[in-house]
Amino acid sequence: MGRPRALVLTALPQSALARLGEFADVVGAPDRPNLGFTDEQLADLLIETGATILITDGDEVRRSVLSLPLDVVASLGAPVTIDLALAAELGVKVLRVDDRDSDAVAELTLALLFALSRHIVPADREVRRGRVYRTKVPPAERYRGSRLAGRTFGIVGLGRVGRAVRWRCEGLGMRVIACDPYVPEATHTLPELLAEADVVSLHVPVTAETRGFIGDTELGLMKRGAIYLNTSRGSLHDLSALVDALRWGHLGGAGIDHFEGEWLDPRHPLTRLSNVVLTPRLGEATDESQEERAERVVEEIESLVRGETPVVMPSAGLV
Repeated sequence: MGRPRALVLTALPQSALARLGEFADVVGAPDRPNLGFTDEQLADLLIETGATILITDGDEVRRSVLSLPLDVVASLGAPVTIDLALAAELGVKVLRVDDRDSDAVAELTLALLFALSRHIVPADREVRRGRVYRTKVPPAERYRGSRLAGRTFGIVGLGRVGRAVRWRCEGLGMRVIACDPYVPEATHTLPELLAEADVVSLHVPVTAETRGFIGDTELGLMKRGAIYLNTSRGSLHDLSALVDALRWGHLGGAGIDHFEGEWLDPRHPLTRLSNVVLTPRLGEATDESQEERAERVVEEIESLVRGETPVVMPSAGLV
């Protein structure tokens, strides 16, 4: 039996790429579309390259791909574009490392909070455009923010990321409360937390229970002027309801790192709101996160190729 061929559709650190090359022939796709390959395009590429190992992050992996004779599909990110049910039905092994880099996500959560509470993005824009003193109102008045110390930070989901956020916020002098029905130390219900917190931050996975669980009613329970943060998943909230709460001034601001399909139409009303900071899935976009994730995925692939049982991380549980 010859060496397997691996099609790599995302940037791998040199250390992980070198290890992959020890047991597989590596091929890439230099003309990968910005939003990834469609299922049909990817199937054609797999046939063309003869690859039986696929390493992806954001490409469509559905029936056209999963019907091919693949040894394994490995995802470096959340496998939201992979039809996991069909993969299981067809017997295609899908590897993904579901452990999130809790420190990296927690740091981005705070970055969004600082940007919103101190109006950093619009102030930076004015400095760059030379428009700081365009009106009689000085910038210190126009961009007067809110001090975080002494304010209440509400964490929805007290898993690994939620805990990483908690001690950081406590270090800033904030009072931290939490809601999580599976963690005894989280003493607040969701309605209680929403009504009490100056900042509400989501750190839960997408399940049947949590999909769309932040809507008109929940946003209406939040304090007027509160900040809403979501560095988990876009499908956790009703985006239209969020836009309304921001547009009419009920919420003071929002920081969002995920969208449905990880894409937001630039014409969406959310993009026209000045009290919003939007980032394109940057929670784990650090060198350290990428290296650790890639090395673990390659290690899992090697175990499978050698006939061993890979240690696939479960996707259940709070993040």
